Amino acid sequence: MSNPGGDWEDGTPERLYVITGGRSGDLEPSHLDLVTLIIAKSGPRPGMQPEHAAIMRLCSSPLSLAEISAYLGLPVSVVTVLLGDLLAAGHVLSRPPVAPAKLPDLALIEAVIDGLRKL
Repeated sequence: MSNPGGDWEDGTPERLYVITGGRSGDLEPSHLDLVTLIIAKSGPRPGMQPEHAAIMRLCSSPLSLAEISAYLGLPVSVVTVLLGDLLAAGHVLSRPPVAPAKLPDLALIEAVIDGLRKL
């Protein structure tokens, strides 16, 4: 039951609705996933929505979408919408995580081992 005169609890659907402006996704696909790294181009600007400013402060060094969500205590879906806003405005940069190194071809490994045995 809602409490019209009281403070909202942090995780209520009403608060999350207000934070995102009722949006559940970006206007344009942003290709963000849980391990996408986000870094702020600068500090927060005056007049920014508090959640946007919090993301800007957190992302002074690269953080993944999942980490930002955990630090802010907001669902990933909400953080994705907020990051979409910041990306569209050019306040943050995103990049996929560094891909794991590809393993060399098995034939190459066998050739190296064979060469080492001949030493």
